[in-house]
Amino acid sequence: MTSFILALFRSYKMKKIILTGGGTAGHVTPNIAIIPRLKELGYEISYIGTKKGIERKLIEEIGIPYYGISSGKLRRYHDMKNFTDPFRIVRGFDQANLLMRRLSPDVVFSKGGFVTVPVVLAASIHKVPIVIHESDMTPGLANKIALPHATKICCNFPETKDLFSDRATITGTPIRQELFSGNKEKAIEFCGFKNDKPTVLVMGGSTGSVAVNKAVWGCLDELVKKFNVIHLCGKNKKDSSYNREGYVQYEYIKDELADLFALADIVISRAGANAICELLALRKPNILIPLSKNASRGDQILNAESFEKSGYSFVIQEEDVTKESLLGAITEVFDRRDKYIDTMNKSELSDSIESITSIIDSLV
Repeated sequence: MTSFILALFRSYKMKKIILTGGGTAGHVTPNIAIIPRLKELGYEISYIGTKKGIERKLIEEIGIPYYGISSGKLRRYHDMKNFTDPFRIVRGFDQANLLMRRLSPDVVFSKGGFVTVPVVLAASIHKVPIVIHESDMTPGLANKIALPHATKICCNFPETKDLFSDRATITGTPIRQELFSGNKEKAIEFCGFKNDKPTVLVMGGSTGSVAVNKAVWGCLDELVKKFNVIHLCGKNKKDSSYNREGYVQYEYIKDELADLFALADIVISRAGANAICELLALRKPNILIPLSKNASRGDQILNAESFEKSGYSFVIQEEDVTKESLLGAITEVFDRRDKYIDTMNKSELSDSIESITSIIDSLV
């Protein structure tokens, strides 16, 4: 009878998962996107991130237990922190190891960032199945260290899947469901537009892009003749001298973003993996301006090239952005917008949340 009761208890025991990822919002929001479905599947969810990173605030706001650990960055360039951060990483591993014992997860899902390295290594030692999501076409240094320990790998690009054979599945990036419920009328009211011209949404990232901003402002007089323009120009980068009818600028938008997406006919964006997957999921014709290799490891350039090859995007390299090239690209993408939408509708990346949570559930 005792063994029967124990077996019955185990069959109804809530499944446990640790989510990890941090350093930037891009390493957190996909985790947040899958949480509602994980709850539906009966998971008890815990989150491991950095002690003071952006992920802490975002996760605690939605009521998920949060555990901060020590974290250090592995740099390919000279920096005095290279002498101290290895000790932080070792300390983080010790803390992650203790949390594995304490939380006893059935599976770990990692979205990337340097804080995930000690978590993945600790999970591997405890023989906990690990699912890693690699957003970019080529993995960054943190995921390069973690990927050999992965049981399953979720990715966005066919080129990435080819690197890992049968361990990898093309799932796409989990998209926040609220982005699909935007309201055009609310966006028009929010922006104060007084006509029914088509709308261009410009997104240069949370810090903005000087090159993109200059190009937009350079061709603004021509743009507003045909389009309304919503410009998310980045922190401390607004310039009131460009204010005019049919043009609005904001440093950053959070709560109204879904409405702005609903109104947009064309989106101009950087080529971060999360951003471009959102554009694909929302079927928004887009112009991608990836970060140059001078400012990154070149992952955005590869992301943009893959989307251009698939027919989802028009790409302008940052070094080639001028008011003339941007205006020409906007005209071309708008004229061919139906073709872009039709191509995106044929994409196989339709329900990334269900794909990823199914992989997670299959390992428990």
